Amino acid sequence: MRTDTQSPYLEGDRDWRDTATRYALLPLRVFLGVTFIYAGLDKLTNSAFMSESGAGSIGDMMRTVRDSSAIPALVDLALKNPVGFGYAIALGELAVGIGTLIGLLTRLAALGGALISLSLWLTVSWASDPYYYGNDLAYLMAWLPLVLAGASVFSLDAALRARRRQRGAGYR
Repeated sequence: MRTDTQSPYLEGDRDWRDTATRYALLPLRVFLGVTFIYAGLDKLTNSAFMSESGAGSIGDMMRTVRDSSAIPALVDLALKNPVGFGYAIALGELAVGIGTLIGLLTRLAALGGALISLSLWLTVSWASDPYYYGNDLAYLMAWLPLVLAGASVFSLDAALRARRRQRGAGYR
C-alpha cells in the first residue's frame, strides 16, 4: 500500500505501478477500436445486411427484436428507414473505432461507442436471458473507463495536449 501523497508524475520519478497505470487502458482502447472498425466495415460490405428485408438484413433483424426490446419506439424509428439506420450504425461504429484507435477526441468517441452499445442493448440484446448473454451490455461497460479517462498514451489527444503545453510554456 502506498503512503506517499505526491504524484510521481510531477517529479518524473515513475515506478512500474505508475507506468502500468498509465498504460492500463491501452489494451481496452485497441480492442474496442479494432472491434468497432471491424463491425462497421463488416456491415458496410455486407449487401445482405444493408437490405430492408431478407435473411441477415437489418430490416428483418429490427422486425424480429421489435416486440422484445426495452424501447419498441426506438426500433419503430429504425424501421422507418432500416437501410439508412444500418448505414448510420455502420458509419458510427467506424468513426468511433477510428477515433478510439488513434486516440482522437477519445472521450467523445468512447461516448459514441457507449451510446451505440446502449441502443443495441436496449433493442437487439435486451431479451437475452440471462442478461449476460447479450454482449452489448459488456461493451457498454467497457466504454465507460474510456469516457472517464480518455487516452493518455499513444494517442493524438496526448500529442495535442503536449503541443499545447509546449506552446503555453513558450509564452511565459
